[in-house]
Amino acid sequence: MKAPHFWSAGLDPRSREAAPLIRILLTPLAALYTMGIRRKLANAKPAAVPVPIICVGNLTVGGVGKTPVVEAIRRMASEAGLRAASLSRGYGGSLSGPLRVDPAGHAAAEVGDEPLMLAASGEAWIGRDRAEAARAMAADGVRLIVMDDGHQNPSVAKDLSLIVIDAAAPFGNGFVLPKGPLREPVADGLTRAQGVVLMGEGKELTAVQKSRLPVLRAAIAPSGAVPEGPLVAFAGIGRPVKFFDGLKAAGADLREGVPYGDHHVFTASDLRFLHDLAASHGARLITTTKDHVRLPADERQRILAFPVEARFEDEAALRALLAPVLHPAKAR
Repeated sequence: MKAPHFWSAGLDPRSREAAPLIRILLTPLAALYTMGIRRKLANAKPAAVPVPIICVGNLTVGGVGKTPVVEAIRRMASEAGLRAASLSRGYGGSLSGPLRVDPAGHAAAEVGDEPLMLAASGEAWIGRDRAEAARAMAADGVRLIVMDDGHQNPSVAKDLSLIVIDAAAPFGNGFVLPKGPLREPVADGLTRAQGVVLMGEGKELTAVQKSRLPVLRAAIAPSGAVPEGPLVAFAGIGRPVKFFDGLKAAGADLREGVPYGDHHVFTASDLRFLHDLAASHGARLITTTKDHVRLPADERQRILAFPVEARFEDEAALRALLAPVLHPAKAR
C-alpha cells in the first residue's frame, strides 16, 4: 500500500487545493473509526497468558522501525537467559498459525516477510489469533513473548507496551484513519504505553512530553559492512527514502533508489526493470532484508541485502525499563 498524499504533514504543492476537501469528506469516517477502536478497547477482556508479553507497537500505519526494536529486545532477553520469541500476526502470509517460523522451510507468502526476517536471527512465531498463539508458545516452552505490533489488539494482556515513533515523520497530518495515518488518537495510544522509542533524528514531541513516559532515542544502523562499488537500491517498506538515506549515510555509492509500496510483491516485470536500471549504472542491486525475503530464490542469489539493527543511545535505560519483565524477582 502507498500512503495517500493527503496523509502527509507537508503536502505536495500540486495537492494542496484538493487535500482540504478530501479531509472534510473523510471526517465522518474518521470519527466512526475512532469510536469503533475506543469501544473495542474499552469492552475488551484481554486473555491472561502464563508468560510475560512485551508489545512493540506504533500509532500509525506503515513502517517506523518496530521490527529491529523487537530483535533488540529479544536478543537482550536471550542474553538474560530466557527463551524469548517474537510473535507476529503474519501479515501477507497464507498460514494462520499458530506456528513457529522455519526460515529454511517457510516462504514469505506463507508466513509474511517480517516474521521470516525475524526467524533468521532468533525464534519467531506467527498467529492471527494472538491469544491462541501466545498460549501455544508458552506450552512449547517459550518464557518471554515479544509481540511485533499489536498495540491496538486487546486480545492478550501485555506486561509492557512500547510505542515506536518515527521522529522525522511522527504522526503524518495528525488525523485518524482514513483521514490520516493514525490507528488511534495519539493521546489514547500513549495512555496504554509504558515507554516510547523515538526512532531517528527529530525534535521532542509535545504529545510525548505531556504523557511523561520515558523516552528512548534509537536509530536504524547497518549491522554489516556497506558493499563497495556503485549500487541501485529498491525498497517496498513504509518509508523507502529512509533506507536510501541510510545507505548514503553509511557511505554507499548509491546511484539511484526505487521506491515501492509497503509489502510490495515484486513481479517479473519489476525485476527486469530493476536489473536493466542497475546495468545502465554499472551497479549491483541492493534492498532491505525485509524485501529480500520476498524475492524468488534465484533473485536472492543475485541481489544484495543490507542488514540493519536498532541502536539505542542509552542501552542501559532500555535494560532498566525491561528489568521488571526480564528479572521479575529482582524487581520485587
